[in-house]
Formats: sequence, structure tokens, C-alpha cells
Amino acid sequence: MNKIALSLSAAALVLGGAAAALAQHGGSRHGPDADRDGNVTRAEMTAHAGTMFARLDANGDGRLDAADREARKAQRFARLDTDGDGEVTQAEMDAHRAERRAKMAERRAERAEKREERRTERFDRLDTDGSGGVSQAEMQAAREARSEARGERGARTMSHGRRGGRMMGMAMLHGADADGDKAITRAEFDAALERRFARSDADGDGTITAAERQAAREAMRERMKERRAARQTG
Repeated sequence: MNKIALSLSAAALVLGGAAAALAQHGGSRHGPDADRDGNVTRAEMTAHAGTMFARLDANGDGRLDAADREARKAQRFARLDTDGDGEVTQAEMDAHRAERRAKMAERRAERAEKREERRTERFDRLDTDGSGGVSQAEMQAAREARSEARGERGARTMSHGRRGGRMMGMAMLHGADADGDKAITRAEFDAALERRFARSDADGDGTITAAERQAAREAMRERMKERRAARQTG
């Protein structure tokens, strides 16, 4: 895969992630629903798109293309070359590895703390009467609730994950690069997301509600079923 294809593949992944966020994950921590109220406004979508575009536009020229990949390589080298002399010494490599290990250890400690908090929260949810213990009836109620939740999550798994986001983004990419110059400008990027937003905003009021996201998910599943059926019969 050449450098242009790699850069556009990264852009496709971001476009796909944004589309999935609009259709499926409006209230996620990294999604566009900034106030976590369950709705995604056009302003929230635009702000989120700006953050994502800036993350990919490594050289800040307002375009996503092969030059950004080279700029990211230069940035990674600069992080290693701490004294800026154009060469990376063994000491600089060792310092970088030590810094990475320290950050990883910190993240592991944070995850362990969060796991412990979740364990406490799960027990508290089981112990619905606050007695300090869990009865058989409480366990049965929890099992039924988990079963129902798994069914709902199963309906939402379509197009989740990195591979699904990339596939969705590649489809959007063909329409985003309006002039076919193998680069995506901010205007093209915004236009691609606006088309996705408009498709989900069924009543056109500038806000995608939970009900509209559900409808978008169902429409997405139907389109994927149709494509699978076409591939099988083709």
C-alpha cells in the first residue's frame, strides 16, 4: 500500500468512526455528544469533526493526504530526538522506553482502580435492598436484566470496532474526495459528515435524538444485510 493510500485509509477510519458515533455512540466518552444528554446537535458534530480532522492533519495545511503521514513520522522522530541534534542516541531511546513504561504502569494502576470501583458498583446493584448480601431473588433479577441487556447489545454490534469503522469510512471516503485529487480538505470532510448527519436527523431539526439513532442503526443493518445478500448471490 503506498503512502497516499495509507493516509487516506487513516482518514477513512476517522470518517467511519465519526459516522458510527453519530449513528450508534452519541453518548460515548469520545463521541460527539459533548454534554452527554443522549442527543447530538449539529454544533456538537461540527466541533467533534474539527477535533478529529486536526488530529489527522499533522502538518496543519488543511488537507488529509500523503504529506500528513510524513509529518507524523517527523513528529515521532522529534519526540525521540530530545536534544534536537538530528540523531537519536541510545540514551534517548532508553529514556523514551522508560517514559513509555512509566505511562503504561500509570494506566494499569488507573484501570485496576476503575475495576475495583466497578466491582463495588456491580455488587451494590445486585444488593437492591441494601442488606449487605445478595439473595437468590436478587441474583435471579440480575440474570434476567443481564440477559435483556445482552440482547440489546447484540443488536448494536453491527459495524462496531476498528474494522467496521474502516469499512464504513472507506465508503464515505469515495464521496468525501469530491474532486478526486487523493486528498480530503476540511470542507470535504465536513460535507461527508454533514451528509451522514442529515441522513440520521430524520426530522431535520438539527439534533439527532436517541430514537433517530435507533432508526439509523436499523437502516444500517438493513443496508448491510442487502449488501451481504448481493455478494452471496453475485
